[in-house]
Amino acid sequence: MEPLKYGYHLPPDLSAHGPAIDHLIKFLHIFMIALFVSWGIFLVYCLIKYRQRPGHKASYESNKSKLPKYAEIAVVGVEVFMLVGLSFPIWSRYKKDFPPEKDSLVVRVIAQQFAWNIHYPGEDGKFGRADVKLISDSNPLGIDASDPASWDDVVSVNQFHLPVNKPVIAHITSKDVIHSFGVPVLRVKQDAIPGMSVPIWFQAVKTGEMEIVCSQLCGVSHSQMKGFLTAESAEAYDKWFAGRSRPFKPKEPKAAFHAVLQQKRGDS
Repeated sequence: MEPLKYGYHLPPDLSAHGPAIDHLIKFLHIFMIALFVSWGIFLVYCLIKYRQRPGHKASYESNKSKLPKYAEIAVVGVEVFMLVGLSFPIWSRYKKDFPPEKDSLVVRVIAQQFAWNIHYPGEDGKFGRADVKLISDSNPLGIDASDPASWDDVVSVNQFHLPVNKPVIAHITSKDVIHSFGVPVLRVKQDAIPGMSVPIWFQAVKTGEMEIVCSQLCGVSHSQMKGFLTAESAEAYDKWFAGRSRPFKPKEPKAAFHAVLQQKRGDS
């Protein structure tokens, strides 16, 4: 897996929706440069044409030209186009047009000072029940080991692995303060807010290793809150996932039987 190459332009793009976002950013900067150059030329023109000179007297009558009005209308028109024609469709696809969960990798991303916890459901596709009362140093997410759905769950700290060319639905939340889950190479950024679970989705189209950064000042070690995301082939991901431990799986079959029996009694 080749390391990503960064230059003086935008960071490398490994995401499915990245080209549309980059196009919007480039269009916006070109428009800003055009405005800056145009106003700069107009300012220099005014400084030269209306400079103080012998034999010239200032006129206090307003300019009758309609050019400024047309220029302002054109600027507003371009801004409306960028907002309605470019920004709204991108935002809608990114925030509302979610892929089906059955075709996606669904994970929970839980931020805390100063780490990223990635919670994967196991082969059953179900997340184990979590309870804040069960949170400890060895169980940072408070996952209930008595829930059979948690027995095949996987928890990874600061290591987010995902298969390439497969949509990922991530439910973002926080244990303590407001953080912000950011992966610039995937053009992803979403605030992690305590008490809220905000779903986002993205898809890596190329393999690579990239950083997960916190884009929100969250405490004294904010700059060290860094994780790593690895986009890899489906085979490599399956191998990594199969090699992860299942910390909530009962070691004794009898304990597993009693846990299932207790849950069935509670459900009834």
